[in-house]
Amino acid sequence: MAPEPATEYRSRLARWQERYGALSRADARLAAARLITFGAAAALGFAIWRTPLDAWLLVVPAAIFAAIAIRHDIVIRARAAAAALIGFYERGVARIEDRWIGNGSTGEQFRNPSHPCADDLDLFGRGSLFELLSLARTRPGERALAGWLTTAAEPAAVAARQAGVRELTPALDLREQLSLAPGLLRDAVHEPELLAWAEAPPALSPPWLRGVALALTAFTLSSLVYWYAAGVETLFYIAIAAQAAFALPYTRRVEHLLHVADGPGRELSALAQALTLLERESFTSGSLAELQTELRRSGVQASVAIARLRRLSEMHDWQHNLIFVGIALLLMWSTHLAWALEAWRRRYGRHVRVWLRVVGEFEALASLSAYAYEHPADPFPELVPVESAPGAGTGLFEGTGLGHPLVPAAKMTRNDVSLSAHRQLLVVSGSNMSGKSTLLRTVGVNVVLAQAGAPVRARSLRLTPLAMGATLRIQDSLQEGRSRFYAEISRVSLLARMASGRPPLLFLLDELFHGTNSHDRLVGAAGVLRTLLDRGAIGLITTHDLALTAIVEALGPRAANVHFEDSFDGTDMHFDYLMKPGPVTKSNALALMRAVGLDVEEP
Repeated sequence: MAPEPATEYRSRLARWQERYGALSRADARLAAARLITFGAAAALGFAIWRTPLDAWLLVVPAAIFAAIAIRHDIVIRARAAAAALIGFYERGVARIEDRWIGNGSTGEQFRNPSHPCADDLDLFGRGSLFELLSLARTRPGERALAGWLTTAAEPAAVAARQAGVRELTPALDLREQLSLAPGLLRDAVHEPELLAWAEAPPALSPPWLRGVALALTAFTLSSLVYWYAAGVETLFYIAIAAQAAFALPYTRRVEHLLHVADGPGRELSALAQALTLLERESFTSGSLAELQTELRRSGVQASVAIARLRRLSEMHDWQHNLIFVGIALLLMWSTHLAWALEAWRRRYGRHVRVWLRVVGEFEALASLSAYAYEHPADPFPELVPVESAPGAGTGLFEGTGLGHPLVPAAKMTRNDVSLSAHRQLLVVSGSNMSGKSTLLRTVGVNVVLAQAGAPVRARSLRLTPLAMGATLRIQDSLQEGRSRFYAEISRVSLLARMASGRPPLLFLLDELFHGTNSHDRLVGAAGVLRTLLDRGAIGLITTHDLALTAIVEALGPRAANVHFEDSFDGTDMHFDYLMKPGPVTKSNALALMRAVGLDVEEP
């Protein structure tokens, strides 16, 4: 039987902490050994200078110093890896213990106030669903995960992702290696610039001129050998002049090509580790196998191609060495590298877009698999076709034991929610702070998880594909000159249009139309809700206005009242956060006002 996730994480964390300590001690010893060896070499050099000792004796300390330096570099890199894994498992333990807020990427850059529910459901920002889920270390990975959270996938894609997540869930070693990928930093890959470079038209042409450049350099080297062997230097000078005549017209373009290729070379190197993992693993599930197929379909091995580009970048860096610069000039080094980069782009540039997408989806699947591993009690939902749901064209949501994944387990209360053609609407009433808005967010976030391909925080969940919109975080705007009420009715109008399309709409309306008088509110709410239900939508609305609970009578059996209760002991309010049938029968507003010292005695 596999150990509990927290137990496994702590075990690995302790092992890597011990490893880090041992490597730190080795680092200190090797640093001291390098210093001692350098000192011994300096002393030997002084002795050779003052005595007739053979200078070749310096080879011994030099060799020892080189061996120590190589070993020291290995230890330093191993210690850095150990430190990274300590952080990896510390964050994993924190997520399991609900201490994760502020430890991960918030996805703030993906916030879109125009999205019909992202802000309402806390999909991005500090303490968001994105921060809880994301293990992505590249921008493509974060972008893929953000896209999955904000755009519902087709049922077939959801099923393929679920299969991929299931296969990756026990693959803790793979996620560990993915977290160690060198250079995988969120700011390391700038997709638009990288794609513009990879897919740009050739800057050097025609291709046969590369052969001319190679022939000229071969001629130069041959003439140099001939000069050395026969003492004739004329051919060498002719060759140098021919190379200069060929290279000078291209100098500016060559330097530009080499300069702009440095960034893409580093950025693609940041993807190489993830691509290598994907290439060498053997996957059988739909989404993972499809990603591997995408890589193989290009006919090139991505990791090998990127390694070639990295070598070209390193060879460009050699020119910055003062010892090598003369050789580089003799060999037209920059010109040959520029032509090699052009050849690389011609052969591999069109595949870069696929590599970015594949790495992004792989990291997104790895993120969801980590969530599944850390929450083994969370099941995968069942996504059923709209045609199979009761009532043609009407949405379905049947959840038992629903909880909110962003609420700590110790504070979370579970509720059952069922919406279908038989009961499309729940009117949720209750006092302030009783749990109404949290219920709406619980339903919404679980739909997001379900349609992204992740497990859900529930005992079970069965649903059709759903479009979703909410009014939980509607705000006024001084800049746009609009009130909160206008912003709300604009969002509701959007949801009404969404309900006319497919898939069916799930609406989550918090304190519907509370910015107007009670009469207009009741009339407006009844009209809007009737329109939504007639179009096959399902949803929940909340209210603390008891008059609005009467709307259920106007909508008939398609709607039902539910409520949350509270109690007041004279000092504190107490809530059980359990949803109960029927409308609420009391309010805590006056009690709360009195509790904070306000004089609100009834006349």
